[in-house]
Amino acid sequence: MKTVSLSGSLRENVGKKDAKKHRRDFKVPCVMYGGKEQVHFVADEKSLMKVMHTPVAYIFKLNVGGHEYSTIIQDVQYHPVTDRMLHVDFMEILAEKPVTIGVPIKVTGTAPGVLRGGKLIKKMRKLVIKALVQHLPDEVTVSIDGLEIGDSVKISDMKLENVLFLDPASSVIVGVRTARAVVEEVVPGAEGAAATAAAAPAEAAKKAEAPKK
Repeated sequence: MKTVSLSGSLRENVGKKDAKKHRRDFKVPCVMYGGKEQVHFVADEKSLMKVMHTPVAYIFKLNVGGHEYSTIIQDVQYHPVTDRMLHVDFMEILAEKPVTIGVPIKVTGTAPGVLRGGKLIKKMRKLVIKALVQHLPDEVTVSIDGLEIGDSVKISDMKLENVLFLDPASSVIVGVRTARAVVEEVVPGAEGAAATAAAAPAEAAKKAEAPKK
């Protein structure tokens, strides 16, 4: 999994007033937990924004108070109006402890159903997985080769060594549906039969209206 470095400064005080002051200075209050103790700090808002709004899942090499920690983001709180980050929760990860994280999906291949006019539907953008840090993938590859119209790939179809998938097994990741533009094939001979059947009532009406000699 990709790694990014992030520096933070320890918070001297923990409270709402202190948090508001940091936000005015474009600093985001953060907390790191999961290890021996919680660490409260602030991080630069711009630095976080660069990696926050991307589909990539990162391991953060967090440097706070002269110590370096391996962490992942567990939760982000946003302002309901301005959409600015209010608070970020980091979790320290250890080599011997499994990590739960959402990783992006990469769809590969060509679905025969799409070539026949079907529409590819992506139901999920990320998959929640659990694995040791050394086994965490950058992304999870989902192949659509062989998918016909009506077929799909579900969580239960996914297999990745040393990785446990935590989403419901029945959840659909990607599938192929019938597009509106697809017209059902006409059975040979059916078109002529349908035309004859449609013309029969009209022919009968003409005969009924014809004057008798």
